[in-house]
Amino acid sequence: MAETFSQLLQGRLFDALAKTSIADDLPDDLDLEVSAATNPQFGDYQANAAMVLAKKVGKNPRELATEIVESFDGSDLCETPEIAGPGFINFRLTTDCLESRLTKLISDTDQLGVEPIENPQRVVIDFSAPNVAKPMHVGHIRSTFLGDALARIARFLGHDVITDNHIGDWGTQFGMILWGWKNLLDQDALEKEPLEELVRVYKAVNEKQKDDDAIAAECRNELVKLQQGDEENRKIWQTCVELSKNGLQKIYDLLGIEFDHWFGESFYNDHLGPLVEKLIAENIATESDGAIVVFSDGSSPEKEDPFLKNENDEWVPQPALIQKTDGGFLYATTDLATIDHRIENLKADAAWYVVGAPQQLHFDQIFEIAKRRGQDIDLQFIPFGSILGKDRKMYRTRTGESVGLIDVIDESIERARKIVEEKNPDLSGEDKAGIATTIGIGAIKYAELSQFRMTDYIFDWDTMLALKGNTAPYLLNAYVRTRAIFRKLGNEFEGAAEISLTEQAEKNLALKLMQYGESLPTVLEDFRPNLLANYLYELATTYHKFWEACPVLRAEGAVRDTRLALCELTSRVLKHGLGLLGIRTTERM
Repeated sequence: MAETFSQLLQGRLFDALAKTSIADDLPDDLDLEVSAATNPQFGDYQANAAMVLAKKVGKNPRELATEIVESFDGSDLCETPEIAGPGFINFRLTTDCLESRLTKLISDTDQLGVEPIENPQRVVIDFSAPNVAKPMHVGHIRSTFLGDALARIARFLGHDVITDNHIGDWGTQFGMILWGWKNLLDQDALEKEPLEELVRVYKAVNEKQKDDDAIAAECRNELVKLQQGDEENRKIWQTCVELSKNGLQKIYDLLGIEFDHWFGESFYNDHLGPLVEKLIAENIATESDGAIVVFSDGSSPEKEDPFLKNENDEWVPQPALIQKTDGGFLYATTDLATIDHRIENLKADAAWYVVGAPQQLHFDQIFEIAKRRGQDIDLQFIPFGSILGKDRKMYRTRTGESVGLIDVIDESIERARKIVEEKNPDLSGEDKAGIATTIGIGAIKYAELSQFRMTDYIFDWDTMLALKGNTAPYLLNAYVRTRAIFRKLGNEFEGAAEISLTEQAEKNLALKLMQYGESLPTVLEDFRPNLLANYLYELATTYHKFWEACPVLRAEGAVRDTRLALCELTSRVLKHGLGLLGIRTTERM
């Protein structure tokens, strides 16, 4: 495909400005934004260049806009631009231009009008990262779904993506699990539901050691034995990890999520001691009260220095702890070793960490230490907000516990099954189950991915499963409508002999389809899958309006061919876009 319409108009705008009276005063770093119009009455695209530049050169914005329009050469692209308000320039594409581009888009089956990025990177995306022997809960939704969507989108745009599930398979919880394994384990329960039994044991020991110092001490002793390589404890630990990973994999399989690696915390154990020694030798880390820490080096402004904090209007040290007084290591140590591995072994140009916003300081310090070490890698922290209940507090069960992720998935599928029963009671039980699974999981994913990642949003079943509004069922229903056309036709789309856009609803849909290539690349600018979700919602809305206004199968000739082409392209883009969000489609609902 050629340049997008926004890129073409931007180029013509530059050419026009070069012919105006301010041509010699244009800044070298001039960036002209041409964006899709938010309201069709203002045309298809808009630019505020005249208002931005007029202020800089001391000129009336409407007068400058007039100069630009008079110099603008776009007869092969759009009608004569219009000036609106204080100096907006509005562009309306010609029907010939839309028809020509639509013809090309039909044959672009792989990219759908999306150009690959110019400078692809080898990117490691770190997301999900549950703890071993603990169930995934609703809090894992955001990291898991955001990370998966970003990985899919980055791959499609041309990045070489490596996904890494940095699971918590090492740490103090294993002291409790080892003691519980030896004292509380129900072997029959372990064989039937291994992950549930491990969770039960962990919770039971956690309660016991709170009130019994002797048990707490025994748990710590079991952990020390594990860390020192005790054969029995090592074997139990390995069994726990494998059982947990198998249980987690079942959930990931259900969600359609895959990882290239599961490099957990234990993977880096042998690297931590040498890493600390190296940091000391490089004068980055130092001893303080028996611990090894990293202090501020004074190279950053105080407000931007992650190793300083303001207390009573005074900046005081806020060091990063990388080795405790007892010789134990911390998350910071492991994360620094992880960066080493990703640079040296995975050959990564960039690493993206999809982790909750409360970890901001931790990653600020880790990234700053990597910078001091001279490590050449683009490190990005991708934070997100919280999921709330209807009471606007953290979403939990009535007893105050975290809601299990598998419980959320099961309930969503069950609720979706009722929708399918109402809409298509004659389907087979197998078909109903498959469609319900698609809708139920899609609804949870879309509820997450349609939000800006830093927004705290309310988890509401009625909203996310609604057939109207910005929801997965609404988008899936639009896709189902596109496929219903071809089921009635009795065959798949075979191409269009001639494209002829005669109705405004057709033109609106054609334009929206062509804007897929403009919308998708913007997602990675600030790691915002919600921009793709919002585009798909607008496409579905535009298609529904077209579907109501423009009969397809009753039309004839070029009009029929054109409308079939629009249905086919909408089908392709909806399926592809939802796929990039990790959401499967269904032919029926």
